[in-house]
Amino acid sequence: MRQGEGEAICTEEQAIDLISVVKEIHGLNSQELNKLLRDSENFTIHFVTEKGLEVKIDVEKLAGFLPLHLIAVLVSSDRDEALLRYLLCGIRLLHSLCELAPRHTKLEQVLLDDVKVSEQLIDLVFYVLIVLNDYRQDIHDSGPVPVLHSALVACSLYLLTGCISSQWQDLALVMVAHPKVDMFMDVAYRAVHLVVRFLQNKLFAQHTDICAKPSPTTESMVNYLCQQCEASLQFLQLLCQQKPFRERLLKNKELCGKGGILFLAQSILKLHAPNFVESCSIMAALSRLKSKVLSILLHLCEAESISYLDEVASSPRSLDLAKSVALEVLELLKSGLCKNPKHLTASSDRTYPLGLLQLNAMRLADIFSDDSNFRSYITLYFTEFLSAIFSLSHGDFLSMWCSADLPVREEDGTLYFEVFAAAGWALDSVSSSDLSNTTNLEFTFIPNNNMSQASYVHQRTSLFVKIIANLHCFVPNICEEQERNLFLHKFLGCLQMDPSKLLPSYVFITGPQKAAAVCRNLRSLLSHAESLIPTFLNEDDLQLLRVFFDQLQTLITHSEFEENRVQEDRSVGGCSSPLQRIEPPNLNDRNGNLKEETSENSAFQEGNFYVRNNHTDQVGGLTRQDMMDDKDKSVTPSGLKETDRDMQNAETSGSDTSSTKGKNAVDKLVERHRESTNADVREDEKVETVQTEEKHRRKRKRTIMNDEQVAIIERALLDEPEMQRNTTLIQSWADKLSHHGSEVTCSQLRNWLNNRKARLARLSKDARPPSEPDNAFAGKQGGPQQGHSLRVPDSPGQETAPSNTRGTRSMSRLNTSENPATPEFVDYGTAEFVPCKPGQFVVLVDGSGQEIGKGKVHQVQGKWYEKSLVELGTCVVDVVDLKADRWEKLPYPSDPTGTSFEDAEQKLGVMRVMWDSNKIFMLRPQ
Repeated sequence: MRQGEGEAICTEEQAIDLISVVKEIHGLNSQELNKLLRDSENFTIHFVTEKGLEVKIDVEKLAGFLPLHLIAVLVSSDRDEALLRYLLCGIRLLHSLCELAPRHTKLEQVLLDDVKVSEQLIDLVFYVLIVLNDYRQDIHDSGPVPVLHSALVACSLYLLTGCISSQWQDLALVMVAHPKVDMFMDVAYRAVHLVVRFLQNKLFAQHTDICAKPSPTTESMVNYLCQQCEASLQFLQLLCQQKPFRERLLKNKELCGKGGILFLAQSILKLHAPNFVESCSIMAALSRLKSKVLSILLHLCEAESISYLDEVASSPRSLDLAKSVALEVLELLKSGLCKNPKHLTASSDRTYPLGLLQLNAMRLADIFSDDSNFRSYITLYFTEFLSAIFSLSHGDFLSMWCSADLPVREEDGTLYFEVFAAAGWALDSVSSSDLSNTTNLEFTFIPNNNMSQASYVHQRTSLFVKIIANLHCFVPNICEEQERNLFLHKFLGCLQMDPSKLLPSYVFITGPQKAAAVCRNLRSLLSHAESLIPTFLNEDDLQLLRVFFDQLQTLITHSEFEENRVQEDRSVGGCSSPLQRIEPPNLNDRNGNLKEETSENSAFQEGNFYVRNNHTDQVGGLTRQDMMDDKDKSVTPSGLKETDRDMQNAETSGSDTSSTKGKNAVDKLVERHRESTNADVREDEKVETVQTEEKHRRKRKRTIMNDEQVAIIERALLDEPEMQRNTTLIQSWADKLSHHGSEVTCSQLRNWLNNRKARLARLSKDARPPSEPDNAFAGKQGGPQQGHSLRVPDSPGQETAPSNTRGTRSMSRLNTSENPATPEFVDYGTAEFVPCKPGQFVVLVDGSGQEIGKGKVHQVQGKWYEKSLVELGTCVVDVVDLKADRWEKLPYPSDPTGTSFEDAEQKLGVMRVMWDSNKIFMLRPQ
């Protein structure tokens, strides 16, 4: 570092430069500086250096020169340890002066009121963060760099609260208005990520020597790194809580679209400290770190203007990264829920807040399970744990989910970060070779007790119900038929597994009583959930839980209940018999059709458990309309109450209860179910694998509106196809829709619109043009210039139902019995062909029958850019109302006519495309 730089700011005959001043007085805190100023004249303090020299320092000049001086040092110095140390000294001194400013008018005018100096302070923070991003190569450094780097990141960020405002709302507004705000966001998140990696490396170095107990020096160092990491992350979290900053952050492609924040979250969620389990402060700090980064993700996911998960899903790389983060969230949730709070004991006299880690993890699990890109992923990795929870003894389940009180609840707290103390500890630690004499740095926490005990417990239970509702929800016009009851059957399959490995500190019901235990726990949760409406739950979630309970109870029922049912059937002249057998309905059949093997009233008996098929539609999965029809019906069969007596006896034996037949009947049931489910799959495993992978990528979203509301918004979209871009319009329609059913918020409607648009685009993208014309009559009746007669749809989201004679997939996931609002269309498989003529208004569909858009026929004969329309069986259409995304690839791409809809419009002036005639339908007048 160049020692000669800086302005002379002392009034003694032997002047010293600014660098020397910083090194001499950075150790004075704001109280000590304030005392010197009170005893001074003309705002000049008297100070004795380490060499014994007495100097007079003009504090006003010092405050004015210091920000620009530190920027100059940054630009001109080498990136070494000496630079980090000096910058930390300078920022420490600056923060003390900013703390002192409100007490002294001269300092306030210089540091807070002078616009030029304020801009220099902000620029200084930005430049420090940029420089700190250059220390990636020192990630494995075991020397002083990690400590100095971590302290500098935190102290630089919190300098903004001293020079701008300590109110986070005001600070967020200033930062968003700054022209370099995007650059600040990038370098700030990267710098914090680097701090996490320094901490991660320190923990890993200790983990490699797992037998050795960490020394007090090592523990002090790790504890300090945790504090600095938490302080920096907390700064970003508090900014994200402010809407202006959050909305701007969502527009940052590097952090949101390309997964920058997800990388940070992944690194934090992977932090583990097996060698420090006895250190309450370190373990609590890691818990708060994870809670805070989950809070950041929650704020982004709940934003109204832009869908964060849609931004993430726009890139396969970021989507895969998001799924890995979701998996870490599930692991956190499992780790937290598997601990029995009754067995937890305090391991230290001092308690540290752990943050709302479990509650935030459940909130994110709710969001992930309600998003189409993650739903099947959550089903795959979380269903086994859910089945284990429902296999608990009734007492444990009630205390865990149906009680208004928990033995232990999470406590959140805000770290009160002190820049002067944090910088001082770092400087002392790197100056001393022995840290054993260094006092551990302790910060205080400001409790965030915004929730009562009852509110915390009810939120926890409501989130548990919502996750189950999300996973079991089936929306016919979005989900494939093969996905119906996917969670139900995964849950059923997991019941044969040993739950004690997942929840080792709890008591379980096993053997022949297990099915009744699961049903009893579900019934208790259902009853308790009713009391949470409307404050914590909505009716839709409760109804979905009812449907899940009904269907699961139909598939697995205790033998006493089954015998009572059979006796009741016989007493009223029924013909059912427990000896009659039926395989469970194949809900994952490739064609999406339910197979009715035997009569409706037959039952399958295997050991002490039964699989029933009272009606294929009941077991096959109810639509939302079915659920609303059954809303007021009782979900508890009268005979099932008699199982309570058996359950009380069974729970006394706990996990020692076993089947006398030597094999758990649930195993037999699942084995039988698996055999029937896979009967039609074995011959075509490769095709099924591909379809399963495609199915997991399909867009799915839980419906938030009833059929009437959907019909209303679909009609509105005819006039406002780009509604999702207009926040005011969305809010207006959300208010209107709320008058026709359950409340629809602006955020919910925006997500629904984005999801609908993405679904249509995805279906169009997945479609493949058939190798042959899929209409067997195209060559005989009208040729390539023929179209099909079709009634105009009421909305762009509703499609027609094609006849099987055309050999194409169904254009509608909804049949008329499930959705009365679906308009009646002409079955174009047998409809009369109508020749296409220029000027006619038509509907374009893709290979899977999904509507692409509406348009006007431009040309039906001759050549179009050297391509024969008759030979190719195509027409040229001017698209006037595009439903698919503008970047969607055209079926006949070329350089002169464009490769996408947007490209065609740019090259031709209008959105003019060539389309297969057998995928063009004339609009029939209403």
